[in-house]
Amino acid sequence: MPVKCSSSCGKNAILKRPKTGDALCKDCFFWAFETEVHSTIVSGQLFKRGDTVAVAASGGKDSTVLAYILKVLNERHDYGLNLVLLSIDEGITGYRDDSLETVKKNRDDYKMPLKILSYEELFGWTMDAIVAQVGRKNNCTFCGVFRRQALDKGATLLGVNCVATGHNADDLAETVLMNILRGDIARLQRCTSIITASESEGSIPRVKPLKYTYEKEIVMYAYFKRLVYFSTECVFAPNAYRGHARAFLKDLEKIRPSVIMDIIHSGESLQIKEDVKLPVRTQCTRCGSVSSQELCKACVLLEGLNRGLPKLGIGKTSLAHRARQEQDSLRTRITNCDF
Repeated sequence: MPVKCSSSCGKNAILKRPKTGDALCKDCFFWAFETEVHSTIVSGQLFKRGDTVAVAASGGKDSTVLAYILKVLNERHDYGLNLVLLSIDEGITGYRDDSLETVKKNRDDYKMPLKILSYEELFGWTMDAIVAQVGRKNNCTFCGVFRRQALDKGATLLGVNCVATGHNADDLAETVLMNILRGDIARLQRCTSIITASESEGSIPRVKPLKYTYEKEIVMYAYFKRLVYFSTECVFAPNAYRGHARAFLKDLEKIRPSVIMDIIHSGESLQIKEDVKLPVRTQCTRCGSVSSQELCKACVLLEGLNRGLPKLGIGKTSLAHRARQEQDSLRTRITNCDF
């Protein structure tokens, strides 16, 4: 016997929402999904009228749904936003080059300008070349750090007011777990923020309109809306540390579906003792990016690659700094040596 829609619209339900457990018809699911994202945008005060917003577009389900729904809500509620797509080409053969074709399709479908920046033009390295140097164990560290800086550079180049990312509720819960497992108090304190902005003057904030949206519902929305997105996993991702946190979270979700929101709310309610010393965020002395050290992580990693020491920036910053000093001292001794 068909199940009726929980909203009492009289239609038969076609899905059960993972987030609430409600049985809904397709139209009511669209309304609920879009209304919740709109509520997140309004309550979080993510945008101001006249803002130019760069949507971080990878071609995946999250960024594709984000671009689509921002276009829909911008027109429906008259946000007055100027939306553009910003994509980063990491240089991963067979993955990013294919997914960028999906981004270009989104550009044409949603009629949004598109800017593509590559690791190669920004840093002189592709991820394929980096993996050839460092192997597959720590490659995601390089990619994550370089991608964050590439988005910042792209946002500055475009002159946008903020960058909207497709981070969903599952992503945030995974990040909370990862920071707990790493003992990273500084990141744990700020990882659930819906708006992240550095303390440096003139920085461009990032916003998360999908912060409270379950990944499963994003997939369902994309499916029923027949949105075009790229679903192949990165060829280097299976070795990522995040994968272990994701697997753990999925096991917990089977037992308690609300665990994703519970973890996010726990992160939001976190309070750090006043006597706990946290890193002071300033600017990198080399590139000007946000950093809690003299050199930002991207510059340390890039220096290691260019010096032929690809693992220089892996691990604790103090160890990397010591390794740099030791190598500089060795080079000085060799230069000054009389033969």
